[in-house]
Amino acid sequence: MNTTRTQVAIIGAGPSGLLLGQLLAKQGIDNVILERVTGDYILGRIRAGILEQGFVDLVHEAGVGERMDREGHVHEGVELSINDARYRIDLKKLTGGDTVMCYGQTEITADMMEARQAAGLTTVYEASDVTLHDVDSEAPYVTYSKDGVEHRLDCEYIAGCDGFHGVSRKTIPEDKRTEFERVYPFGWLGLLSDTPPCNEELIYAKTDRGFALASQRSETRSRYYLQVPLTDKVEDWSDERFWDELKKRLPENVSRDLVTGPSIEKSIAPLRSFVCEPMQYGKLFLVGDAAHIVPPTGAKGLNLAASDVATLYKIMKRVYKEKDTDCIHQYSEICLRRVWNGERFSWWMSNMLHNYDAELQANGVEGQTFSRFMESELKYYLNSEAGQRVIAEQYVGLPYEDLR
Repeated sequence: MNTTRTQVAIIGAGPSGLLLGQLLAKQGIDNVILERVTGDYILGRIRAGILEQGFVDLVHEAGVGERMDREGHVHEGVELSINDARYRIDLKKLTGGDTVMCYGQTEITADMMEARQAAGLTTVYEASDVTLHDVDSEAPYVTYSKDGVEHRLDCEYIAGCDGFHGVSRKTIPEDKRTEFERVYPFGWLGLLSDTPPCNEELIYAKTDRGFALASQRSETRSRYYLQVPLTDKVEDWSDERFWDELKKRLPENVSRDLVTGPSIEKSIAPLRSFVCEPMQYGKLFLVGDAAHIVPPTGAKGLNLAASDVATLYKIMKRVYKEKDTDCIHQYSEICLRRVWNGERFSWWMSNMLHNYDAELQANGVEGQTFSRFMESELKYYLNSEAGQRVIAEQYVGLPYEDLR
């Protein structure tokens, strides 16, 4: 077995793992990233595109923000459409200057892959049978296979950035973790197309036909979503059917000028709220989707991963620069405060904007009561400046918390 050593082993070469690796390397903290799939596979995954200011600042600190600044689009507001009535949430005005950046997760990942390669940092793609050992000891290590050869990576800390289905969370004994989950009774059908966006800012649309989202990746590439039953399959939805349904859910004056075209990618994603507590076990830290999943309604998934990265980065800097190892115990507590805020906001947005007809009918009067509550929520928050400010402050992202 080949044995190597590093200070921080990072499991997963998605955006959170790559961002953490880049930040650590800037501080002279050695790290190795292990990834079970190829780099091309990762770049083929279509994901989020709205970045909070905290994420943008982290990318700049990592030295990988040049293309993002050049090609990304700053959004000063976001729109909510309720059966054709349009409400613009002025993010910049309501938060005292905060905005969000529209820049695709795939582009961020590509930028960081390129920067990591240029810096000569080690990433092992197609690492199979990744197993974490002795994570609650003073000498954790990781074993894996690559091209039929067994490897051992000795390390001091492990960052589990390998997503919901990865090995990191499952390494924590079942009796040492608690998992919270809410599964929603619908999914999002997403379509990516090389067509100009239908609006300068995102539109979240609630209609009697169901929810829709008009999003974008660039001036020439758009991303649209439709709420669909969990029983639907991608094959049920031709491009023509998708565009027809989208036009019925977007505001009429937007639908009229909607530019359609062939899909580049189409997929259905189930929606769930999920949190694992704690997010740390010994020398293992869970980051991003390995510890928490949010519905995409509030654009929080990637951004919560970024705040995890920010917290772990601060801890590793203190560990290696100030020799303070006690600070590692703050990780889970700090991260979970922000995670639960993001989970609650995404749950709240999902409840307000989606059509729950099937579930509500099954629940009779209780379901009708829920529906009335959500109608009242929308009316208050959208017709009150104070209500709009609550939405704006959470949409742009709550501040990152410092270590004690």
